[in-house]
Amino acid sequence: MAIKKSELYSSLWRSCDQLRGGMDASQYKDYVLVLLFIKYVSDRYAGQKDALIEVPPGGSFADMVTLKGDKEIGDKLNKIIGRLAEANELKGVIDVADFNDADKLGKGKEMVDRLSDLIATFNTPDLDFRNNRADGDDILGDAYEYLMRHFATESGKSKGQFYTPAEVSRIMAKVIGVSSAKSADQTIYDPTCGSGSLLLKAHDEARSNTGLDLALYGQENDNATAALAKMNMILHHCPTAEVWKDNVLSNPYFKQPNGGLKTFDFVVSNPPFSTKAWSHGFDPYNDTYNRFNYGIPPTKNGDYAFLLHVLASLKSTGKGAIILPHGVLFRGNAEAAIREQLIKRGFIKGIIGLPANLFYGTGIPACIIILDKEQADTRNGIFMIDASKGFIKDGNKNRLRDQDIHKIVDTFNNQQNIAKYSRLVPLSEIEANAYNLNIPRYIDSTEAEDLQDIEGHLKGGIPDRDINGLERYWKVFPSLREVLFSPANRPGYNQLKIALDDINSTIFGHEEFIHFSKSVTALFLQWKEHNILRLKNIANSDHPKILIKNLSESLLEVFQKASLLDPYDVYQHLMTYWAETMQDDIYMIVADGWCGANKLRLIVEDKDKKNKEKADLVIGKKKYKADFIPPFLVIARYFSEKQRLLEQFETDCNSLLQQMEELDEEHGGDEGLLVDAKNEKDKVTKVSLKARLATIKRDPDAEDERTILSSYLDLIEKEAIAKKKLSNAQDELMARVAAQYGKLTEDEIKTLVIEDKWLTVLSNDVQTEMNRVSQFLSGRINELAERYATPLPTIEQEVESYKLKVEDHLRRMGFDWESVTSKCEGVVS
Repeated sequence: MAIKKSELYSSLWRSCDQLRGGMDASQYKDYVLVLLFIKYVSDRYAGQKDALIEVPPGGSFADMVTLKGDKEIGDKLNKIIGRLAEANELKGVIDVADFNDADKLGKGKEMVDRLSDLIATFNTPDLDFRNNRADGDDILGDAYEYLMRHFATESGKSKGQFYTPAEVSRIMAKVIGVSSAKSADQTIYDPTCGSGSLLLKAHDEARSNTGLDLALYGQENDNATAALAKMNMILHHCPTAEVWKDNVLSNPYFKQPNGGLKTFDFVVSNPPFSTKAWSHGFDPYNDTYNRFNYGIPPTKNGDYAFLLHVLASLKSTGKGAIILPHGVLFRGNAEAAIREQLIKRGFIKGIIGLPANLFYGTGIPACIIILDKEQADTRNGIFMIDASKGFIKDGNKNRLRDQDIHKIVDTFNNQQNIAKYSRLVPLSEIEANAYNLNIPRYIDSTEAEDLQDIEGHLKGGIPDRDINGLERYWKVFPSLREVLFSPANRPGYNQLKIALDDINSTIFGHEEFIHFSKSVTALFLQWKEHNILRLKNIANSDHPKILIKNLSESLLEVFQKASLLDPYDVYQHLMTYWAETMQDDIYMIVADGWCGANKLRLIVEDKDKKNKEKADLVIGKKKYKADFIPPFLVIARYFSEKQRLLEQFETDCNSLLQQMEELDEEHGGDEGLLVDAKNEKDKVTKVSLKARLATIKRDPDAEDERTILSSYLDLIEKEAIAKKKLSNAQDELMARVAAQYGKLTEDEIKTLVIEDKWLTVLSNDVQTEMNRVSQFLSGRINELAERYATPLPTIEQEVESYKLKVEDHLRRMGFDWESVTSKCEGVVS
């Protein structure tokens, strides 16, 4: 039975515990990723003739496995890695980390144990790349991305720049048009490639949409990170990608035969922000490659240096995207002059403003600048998106959700104008703003202020302006407005026709709202009917990532027709459920089939394991985990009567406990009748009750005490019987459920998983979105009704009434109102 993907990657990350302490994440990532690389190439290429990677004798992961417990494991691992590196011209790539470094890995037995445990983590059948059934090496690619994200998170502010968040990489790949590549001869380049994630996302975008395997080129200044990128290319089936280690501004590697810069069809880049030493090693005023024809960037800020390098590296039809801090959009002096030239020449196609705190090297907000030389001559505007508010908190960082990515890409590629989010800004408007590209100048994304109406407070009535603000709801529920409101005693104001407590029931019971609810449910059923066979026919040959893409795009398309609901919110529910549960299920189906995935897994207790697994079924002393079908689904479908009986036994137990608590509360105090029946721990037990009853058996004055003690003893005995019934019923039910797992047919498994598990959750998620719509409408109406319910004259009358009552009360007490108030004023002053 295949392990869940999420559990596999979590175990890989926990393997890093073997290395923590002697080094930080920016260092131990090199050890873990080298082992992942060697495991992969050994599984894929060992023993093959003319393979892309030669795995020489004594240079494989199998050779590493034999070293577990060896006193010279560190030195011998270095030699194994060295053989593999030498056979494939990977010196300086996979041999950067020293596996015999005592300062980092410990001395003697500590190093032996640490490295042995690390190798054991990778020596698992679940991490086997020889017969990977999921297309595109998902197991490896996702494991790599999972590790890189966690390494970047733990590496700290100054060391996390080797990784561009995958979500941002996906956006860049999709907005530069790489999915419309026409020829396998086209190229993708990243001049600051880091670990290569941007390049690979662009490559995947082209391959998944066109089937073309575009050539990849990258340059990276940091030695260890360049090595990481080269490994990454091989791990992702791009072994011919060229990655060069050097400073791209002073020594660009990829050049034309005539010495000029090589140009590419697509360029992506996430350079270091605002680097001060960008011009070290060359003279930008005499640049050999003519990159600074539109101006020289400031001496101590290299943002535009990288942007101009990207621009110079594009073919005349090329398209690119670069991540830069927002300052490049509005800073003055030399940068303003460069910006004006780029705008006038039409090179900037669009700007996407991102949320703050997305990147691992900095917390400042950044933007994506999209460059397009092909349409530069005819460009008459720049398309801007303010996507700064679409994100989710993820630990101490922010992260773009799937819905945020999809909305950005759809909006940009379709050039949609959306209020407070996006618009095509004419060049004339930009010129009028002195070529300042600061997004808030052109898109006001601030929420409208909820204005208070003074006249409404003075005279009462809900302003028409506020009710009209709910126009999108009245379009769907046109007659509901008249049910809720009627004209007030003057123009421009309305009053609530119903009681405040009746707002919810009036809305939810209205025929138009009921029709709305049914229409949303019908859309979900339409999506379900369209995809149910696709789900039932999942087989070993399926590709999970293609499946979820088809399912999610279908859901998004269907819910574009839904009134009031945001289709991207519905889409996000599916993507969240996919990440949390559904992808694990489908990868298990692809690996083992429907019946193979439906197994109970015996939990073997590990005393040293920090994260104890919670059992789904307990039978005797054995604990089982149901990774695929939760027991409550089996119970609901096959043992509902047994479950109801069990619940009745639980109710009986709880009722008896409550009666004992009530007796203890009434008679358990210091002078209560139960006080002498308590043990040394101040508890009433069966033993202590019997002992006390024996003591007072013949005492004629203890009749009341005997009655209470006997009642309590009776409850204890009844509770013991009820508990026994409950325990027996639980054991019987668990045994029946466990047996039922083995009896389930494939069709029954599909019903439990698809209908009872997946579709039930997704149906409830859609209901959640409907509830959100109704709750906002009812909440807003409540808010407005309460806000203007009591006008100022009424408040003044109430105050006057209270004043008269106080005056009357003071007179009856012998005080004068004026004298009391004057004394109070004197105290206050």
